Amino acid sequence: MRIRRNLAGWMVIALVLVTMPALSAQSGKVTILGTWGGHELAAFEKVLEPFEAATGIDVQFTGTRDLPAVLTTRVAAGNPPDMAALPNPGQMLELAAGGHLVDLSQILDMDQLREDFAPVWLEMGSYDGKLVAIVLSADLKSLVWYNPKEFAARGYQVPTTWDELLALTEQIARDGHTAWSIGLESGAASGWPGTDWIEDIMLRTAGPEVYDQWVNHDIPWTHPAVRRAFEIFGEIARNPRYVYGGTTAVLSTNFGDAVNPLFTDPPRAFLHRQASFITSFITENNPGVVAGEDYDFFPLPAIDPQWGVPALGAADLIGVFRDTPETRALIRYLVTPGAQAIWVSELGKLSANRRVTPNAYPDELTRKMAQTLVEAEVFRFDGSDLMPPAVGSGAFWEGVLMYVGGEDLDTVLEFIEAAADDAYTSGAATD
Repeated sequence: MRIRRNLAGWMVIALVLVTMPALSAQSGKVTILGTWGGHELAAFEKVLEPFEAATGIDVQFTGTRDLPAVLTTRVAAGNPPDMAALPNPGQMLELAAGGHLVDLSQILDMDQLREDFAPVWLEMGSYDGKLVAIVLSADLKSLVWYNPKEFAARGYQVPTTWDELLALTEQIARDGHTAWSIGLESGAASGWPGTDWIEDIMLRTAGPEVYDQWVNHDIPWTHPAVRRAFEIFGEIARNPRYVYGGTTAVLSTNFGDAVNPLFTDPPRAFLHRQASFITSFITENNPGVVAGEDYDFFPLPAIDPQWGVPALGAADLIGVFRDTPETRALIRYLVTPGAQAIWVSELGKLSANRRVTPNAYPDELTRKMAQTLVEAEVFRFDGSDLMPPAVGSGAFWEGVLMYVGGEDLDTVLEFIEAAADDAYTSGAATD
């Protein structure tokens, strides 16, 4: 593995040298502001190594967990970093609207980008017809995890439609088991796993345009489309026949532990909806399990066929504030399949670049997730992360807990709507 990665690194160095011959070994520096620390920062430093070696450019990264506030303050003071790992599309659009982000379509080879990335990824980084950010990598949330050995032993089939998923859920219940394990507990952030469910359902029942209207509060939380998403979630999460431990367990089980019932003997549950990151919890809590044999996933199926199987997730976006030869060189490098291959090989994240070699991923399961992401015709960023904090990480989280706990849906939606009306009217900043 080390030999293969070193070879890949030197291939990237060669590519950089060929494509940027005008840069000397004294080419200056680039400053980047982002949230990464620990393993993520170490991985990004490995991405930068071949670039710095080939160009002599010194890339200086500053990490902060309060990126939105720090970035906003620095931009307002006229002291932005050269580049930034933008926290979400919401702040990207605000910065672009203020004229702070460089138009990358004047720097990058757009014909090549259109070959490398599906339109959805270029649209995510665009504002007013200009490309203002590139996608370095993404995380995929629209996944349902299961134990293939248990499915085979019991004759269960992987569902490809929502009706098949509900039929499987009912079949497992008739067999005397519970189909789903759901955990909404996450300390002060309790409730967020339920918001992911509702966001996924909204995309599959109302479509991306209505989803965007909902995120922007162009439609109220009492809108029929929002109500329907909650109700569909409730058909599973509030049904004691369908969830392990009933609603009491759903509310009290930590999200990281919720997948464990799939691996007990016998299993206490058979299905778990969670993002790609859950694989680390599976392997840490269940030593010896093998990817693809003991655990696997399928995309959360379509509900309304017209909306297909969209992907919900998050993404690492990179924007440029200062147009210099150094920043041009770095952004041209970061968008290449070689640079992104180093990043995903270190982190297990997913690249949306079609030319990233499947061999860059650490295992077959991650390769399959990457394929699911690349092939998705619709991708939307986690909605709660784009909403004002009082809503997305406040009333929405709390409303999910209220609803699963048995509160009347009208009361729940009116509660969130009141918070949203106040937050959006007051111009509260997004996360």
